[in-house]
Amino acid sequence: MDFAYTAEDEAFRAELRSWLDGHLPKFLTEWSESDDTSAEGGAGGIMRAMERRRAWQRTLNEGRWAAITWPVEWGGRAATVTQSVIYSEEMARYRTPGIYNANGLWQIGPMIIRWGSEEQKQRWVPNILNADDHWCQGFTEPEAGSDLANLRTTAIRDGDDYVLNGSKIWISSAHIAKWGLLLVRTDPTAIERGAKHEGITALIVDMEADGIDIRPIRDIAGEEMFCEIFFDDARQPVDSRLGGEGEGWLVAMGTLESERVGTAGLAITMRQDLDQIINLARAVNPRALDDPTIRERLARAHTDVEYTRLLNYRALSKILKGEKTWPEVPLAKLQWSHLAQTLAELAIDVLGPAALLAKGGPDAIDRGQWNRLYVFQRYTSIGAGTTEVQKNIIADRAIKLPKK
Repeated sequence: MDFAYTAEDEAFRAELRSWLDGHLPKFLTEWSESDDTSAEGGAGGIMRAMERRRAWQRTLNEGRWAAITWPVEWGGRAATVTQSVIYSEEMARYRTPGIYNANGLWQIGPMIIRWGSEEQKQRWVPNILNADDHWCQGFTEPEAGSDLANLRTTAIRDGDDYVLNGSKIWISSAHIAKWGLLLVRTDPTAIERGAKHEGITALIVDMEADGIDIRPIRDIAGEEMFCEIFFDDARQPVDSRLGGEGEGWLVAMGTLESERVGTAGLAITMRQDLDQIINLARAVNPRALDDPTIRERLARAHTDVEYTRLLNYRALSKILKGEKTWPEVPLAKLQWSHLAQTLAELAIDVLGPAALLAKGGPDAIDRGQWNRLYVFQRYTSIGAGTTEVQKNIIADRAIKLPKK
């Protein structure tokens, strides 16, 4: 691994820390209510958390810290890959609030800047940056499984409109979104012809339009952030297409690559969670730390978190040298899933029965957040690529295991 910070990188880190020191405490004082990581279930809790996130994103935007990788002319800082890693690490270290338009800032905004017309950029880029409207991203479908190219929601052109029919599922925050970036099939014959990657188009959709029915899915933690979307002859203007007709696969691959970058802060967050578990145990259940089995599990978790941090740095080193981040990226995703669930289970075992109490329980630890994590972290086996598919890809392409 060949990795070192330049003087410019260290100056970037120092400027970010100085800005956070000057602005974060004041923000936290003004917005003292809990964020959406604190077992705030239901629509009311979600909306309170989202308003807090909107305010934080706008605060970041005032200092040009909301979209650091964007071009300077669009409110960004044209940050390098290394600076993006520094940004993720420092935001995790400071435990900053979430942002309102994560999909918009990390994926959809860069897509519009790269693929959009000048009119589309002027219309939507400032909207995303300043958190004027919430955005969602609609790729997954009930019948597509883990293969994005199997999508079947159709968009058939009729004059100056596309007419949408079909459905999407597991679309985060669609029920509070005004706009969505969706992949649709403008050539319904492509799958039958054995050319499923063709005929896919990226379309910016008004989620409040007629013919669109959004139904929140209540998850195991009692929250409603994932949604089903049904399209019944929903009309959307052709000029909301991003890129050319049939170029959706090319557009999507850019955003999925961006989704894999910026995970460097996860190792820091997980290390902080582990430290918090140990400190809480000393206060509420100290005898658990005398158990040799618990101590061994804590040590293993600490080691795995450190391995994950170094794995992310190795991927970064490859990026800096212009090499493919293979197999580090899928391995890092597997580590994230494994560690998220390991820490959640470890917390319950170390903190004792009170850790199982949900929000509202008089003896609930940390307002019930460990109860929430214990069930909610199951999703990490699916989010950003299912564990089974990631393992199959690694077995096939990296280890080259025999198929029979």
